[in-house]
Amino acid sequence: MALVPYDEASEMGLQKFHKPVATFSFANHTIHIRQDWRQLGVAAVVWDAAVVLSMYLETGAMELRGRSAVELGAGTGLVGIVAALLGANVTITDRKVALEFLKQNVQANLPPHIQAKAVVKELTWGQNLGSFSPGEFDLILGADIIYLEETFTDLLQTLGYLCSDHSVILLACRIRYERDNNFLAMLERQFTVNKVHYDPGKDVHIYKAQRTYQREDL
Repeated sequence: MALVPYDEASEMGLQKFHKPVATFSFANHTIHIRQDWRQLGVAAVVWDAAVVLSMYLETGAMELRGRSAVELGAGTGLVGIVAALLGANVTITDRKVALEFLKQNVQANLPPHIQAKAVVKELTWGQNLGSFSPGEFDLILGADIIYLEETFTDLLQTLGYLCSDHSVILLACRIRYERDNNFLAMLERQFTVNKVHYDPGKDVHIYKAQRTYQREDL
């Protein structure tokens, strides 16, 4: 998750991001997410895509119990927290500068018996992949991580590294600019991509991607 400095001029329309705590109800738990826009910018607020993806996971559309999952660019960690509450073994990742804040939210919102199901770990896309095993995860989750064009190549490399032939990627995002469609086109060169959900109220799409099987020439 990229970080941006706090800007007083950006306050209009972003009031909800300036609340110190955002409260949600998922998986029969009340979740209190601490936010800190002033210090960490976009990495420390809950975006609508994270809420919609959490809602989608709660529907049971994907089997989570006992599955290994990773959240990329986790920010506040809402999606990873929900996945852990729903039974997944989750690695919740972001860049080093956001990790301490992320850990605090994860530890504050998971009951002691579920704490062991969630690990917070550093991951800068395209860089420290060696600390993960190739194809390690059944499920790769990302909420609003498609917005900086300069990160697209590294993000695709990371997705390709973490995926096995049986892994599922779920990406929740708004389509704001042409570059967002460009990323989806890049994704489709390596994966089979389908839109599985759209929330019209929040204008958030969820895309499911799986590695494309290619037949060898006979």
